[in-house]
Amino acid sequence: MDKVIFLFDVDNTLLDNDRVSKDLRLFLEKEVGAKRAGRYWEIFEELRSELGYADYLGALQRYRIEQPYDTHLLAVSTFLINYPFANRLFPNSLDALEHCRRFGKVVILTDGDVVFQPRKVERSGLFEAVEGNILIYIHKESELHDVERRYPAEHYVLVDDKLRILTAIKKVWGAKVTTVFPRQGHYAFDEKEIAKYPPADIKIERIGDLLDLDVEQLIAANSK
Repeated sequence: MDKVIFLFDVDNTLLDNDRVSKDLRLFLEKEVGAKRAGRYWEIFEELRSELGYADYLGALQRYRIEQPYDTHLLAVSTFLINYPFANRLFPNSLDALEHCRRFGKVVILTDGDVVFQPRKVERSGLFEAVEGNILIYIHKESELHDVERRYPAEHYVLVDDKLRILTAIKKVWGAKVTTVFPRQGHYAFDEKEIAKYPPADIKIERIGDLLDLDVEQLIAANSK
């Protein structure tokens, strides 16, 4: 059993997924026009409500059912698969992972589908940065038993841009986890959503701020 394990989310925690979505919106409008692009995003949101996570390729499959003869589909699919995710890492993301590795094992803990999310982790360089320690679930906050089975530790440090996730995991693990809330991405600035939950143990303005903290400070900040 490790003394401490660091668990990092991906989207809007280590990687600027809002920028990825923006780039896809611009590409879609260019390829299929504003009307059809709008329909893709309607399908995307419907699928996210149904599955509980973002499924870009799944939405594209459903879009294809409605537009089976749209020759631009292949270009959109290629755009997604070959997207340069390494260029969308937040500043100091890899440095933050390396810093935490000085104190304990570092693991990616994220939600997503079984094709696009692993591709994103690999092409961004995160897979190599955490030495292949990757966990991808549909609802990670409901799979903590599996997290503990695969990566047992006396204490966990969880870094995630969604206060909802931090709160849910804190309710299960209690003092066994220190929750870290980086104020990055649209979820982290949704004041109405944030008001629903108690504050995290630690709030930082950007992922690079972890470089100023050591493991003792992280554990000491844990709310008992």
